[in-house]
Amino acid sequence: MQQSAQSLSASASPEEADAIAPVAMTFGRKVRAYVALTKPRVIELLLVTTAPVMVLAAHGQLDLRFLGLVFATLVGGALSAASANAFNCYIDRDIDRLMKRTRNRPLVTGELSPREALAFASIAGAVSIAILGVFTTWLAAALSLAAIAFYVLVYTLVLKRRTPQNIVWGGAAGCMPVLIGWAAVTGSLSWTPVILFGIVFLWTPPHYWPLSMRYREDYAAASVPMLAVVRGRTAVGLQVVLYAWATVVCSLLLVPLAPMGVVYATVAALSGAWFLVEAHRLYAAAIRPGAVKPMRVFHASITYLTLVFIAVGIDPLVFVPLPF
Repeated sequence: MQQSAQSLSASASPEEADAIAPVAMTFGRKVRAYVALTKPRVIELLLVTTAPVMVLAAHGQLDLRFLGLVFATLVGGALSAASANAFNCYIDRDIDRLMKRTRNRPLVTGELSPREALAFASIAGAVSIAILGVFTTWLAAALSLAAIAFYVLVYTLVLKRRTPQNIVWGGAAGCMPVLIGWAAVTGSLSWTPVILFGIVFLWTPPHYWPLSMRYREDYAAASVPMLAVVRGRTAVGLQVVLYAWATVVCSLLLVPLAPMGVVYATVAALSGAWFLVEAHRLYAAAIRPGAVKPMRVFHASITYLTLVFIAVGIDPLVFVPLPF
């Protein structure tokens, strides 16, 4: 029955597809559909950047109050991201039906109705703001609201379908967890979280554009003007290299400004060098005839960002100052 609904929705208009009879659901399957609606892998990556920033903001002082603050921030942050992602799935359900990569999402298969998705997104967003405001700071709550609004209103509704720079500026929403984490601890912002925001902001294009190269036909079929659709692979490979360099340079700015110690400086330099090598390999393959393997850079970018932010969290715990 699921296959029948899915194949029918692939060729239907948005209005017709929304009218397709929902799939018969068990409780467990319904829960899994709601989880899928939140894009849990995206949430994982966002949370990886939040907790280490909080450790840095607290200068490595991990008492019980701080651990409770981290828990509340991660729960609130996860619900904030879940809300934004669910709104995105609701708005993009028409193009999700046209793309192989997204055609198993619950609004396409009929496992969830648009009304269920919209209600879930609204409730998750409201609860996230309440949790952050009550248990952390109202600045963190305001930043959470701003992140949801920016991702939904600016990226999903305005940028995504209109410009190949969509992921560059739209990616700002994915940088907000570092500001939220810092604000949850300190109640304010400073240059350190701004630099951390810049790392994620500059990292987003060389992370996402290789994925768009891999699924170029999908985006073209859905008329989404990703850079890989409107420009050749050589141009995309060059942009990946440029943004990768900018990301690594920004990560090293944290060393004198935070300041960071030996652990962070070493990890940022070594993992950054590896990330740059992978970006240059993609460009070298893109300028030659033959197949390219963009997903190698995609996966490398995830590992790189994870290592950098783990180092952000470890450095204040075992701080060793640089000898210069």
